[in-house]
Amino acid sequence: MIRVILPVHLRTLARTGKEVQVEVPEPITQRGVLDAVERDYPMLVGTIRDRESGRRRPLVRFFACEEDLSNDPPDAPLPDRVARGEEPFMVVGAMAGG
Repeated sequence: MIRVILPVHLRTLARTGKEVQVEVPEPITQRGVLDAVERDYPMLVGTIRDRESGRRRPLVRFFACEEDLSNDPPDAPLPDRVARGEEPFMVVGAMAGG
């Protein structure tokens, strides 16, 4: 099981707690994790990624193991600690403005 931490506004929409767990087939990638989140929480479809292109929304960032993974390719393997469930994959709402 992969641990995923969601920002407050997505927790509210999904009616869940801070952390969810999803079953993801190997290899464990951003795309696989986000596909699983959207499968288990269909109300989140289009909130993290664009429905048409599948690209990350501009004000959404991804972190794991103290690394910003936001610009990594969606099919790149996630860190082993995430794949083993030791560390969460974090979806973070970025701040904009001055």
